[in-house]
Amino acid sequence: MQKLGRVTLLTSLVALTLQAQGAVAQLFDKKVLTLAAAEKIVAAAKAEAEHNRLAGVIAVVDDGGWPILLLRMDNAAYVASAELAPQKARTAALFKKPTETLENAINQGRVAAVTAHDFTEMKGGLPIVVDGQVVGGIGASFDTPDHDVQIAQAGLAALGH
Repeated sequence: MQKLGRVTLLTSLVALTLQAQGAVAQLFDKKVLTLAAAEKIVAAAKAEAEHNRLAGVIAVVDDGGWPILLLRMDNAAYVASAELAPQKARTAALFKKPTETLENAINQGRVAAVTAHDFTEMKGGLPIVVDGQVVGGIGASFDTPDHDVQIAQAGLAALGH
């Protein structure tokens, strides 16, 4: 009887250990956005802006919406861009979709979306997706919404997307 109890205990411990290892392995699969990747994204976005003779602000955040990198170019078109770009990046990361989608929803009658506190539902924010996982967001604020999207897309292209 005592031997059976030990075998049961040992079997239970092995099962718990395997479950714990499985849970830990899942945590290791999470992709994260590094500073080096953010620098690469911002450099590509800045190059696109300079190529088009535009000046503004580019921001990159992690998947929780926390800032990793912000670049305010000399002679940025709007002083407010220093606030808009990081908010667009944050909104794209947390909603896991382009901010243009949210702007379009509002324009098509989903007016209640404007009540989302501390989010910016304007073109120019894109989620950064790696292997199907949203790892962050990029936000751009320049002179027009279309330029904002163009510059943000150029930043994403630096990651091979």
